[in-house]
Amino acid sequence: MTNRPIIALDFATLPQVKQFLAQFNDESLFVKVGMELFYQNGPEIVTTLKQLGHDVFLDLKLHDIPNTVQRSLKGIAALEVDMITVHAAGGREMMEAAMEGIISGTSIGRKRPKVIAVTQLTSTTQETMQHEQLIPVSLLESVIHYAKLTQSAGLDGVVCSALEARQIKENTAKDFLCVTPGIRLEGMAVGDQKRIATPFTARKEGASYIVVGRPIIQAEEPVAAYYAIKEQWNGVDKKNEQ
Repeated sequence: MTNRPIIALDFATLPQVKQFLAQFNDESLFVKVGMELFYQNGPEIVTTLKQLGHDVFLDLKLHDIPNTVQRSLKGIAALEVDMITVHAAGGREMMEAAMEGIISGTSIGRKRPKVIAVTQLTSTTQETMQHEQLIPVSLLESVIHYAKLTQSAGLDGVVCSALEARQIKENTAKDFLCVTPGIRLEGMAVGDQKRIATPFTARKEGASYIVVGRPIIQAEEPVAAYYAIKEQWNGVDKKNEQ
């Protein structure tokens, strides 16, 4: 089975999204809808993408009191997204409520959306975590702690750096999802990401999914960039395996 990179649709409007997707000639893609796109366009963006035949990762990073998160995910389930995020920092009770909401909101006969929790953002460094969040342990310890908490709450996996995926699976389970943003091809600009990895490294470290935004959508030839990343993600790039 060929793995598809998840394309982060970091656009502001639906016409921009449609113009971008038109380059792929009706190919079924896995795409991420984040805060910018969802908050400015609402549920219509998800409905449109599903009608076009794409899988949708709705990345809203919900973090609120358990009741609010539960009711929100019950409503989101009706959109039939494929994956949704909450923040692990919301705690076990909040994450359990998230699962209750997504399960109760999923129609009979429909596949339940996967629910994953953000551990530490890939833009976060150990220094900022310790000084600004006042978490005294190492960043890796924090990420693994959140992953184990997420698993105990019954969620499907976490968002993490590809560099942490192997150790997370060793501390949870092989089928526990590790969804990894911060993906760059070798030599590409890092931007505001700190804990980055190439698609090849992500595959080698056991990431379940990779999420790629700017290296594809801002490329001179987005389709070519997508396939280059897809090939490396699937181990086609032999040069890096030597």
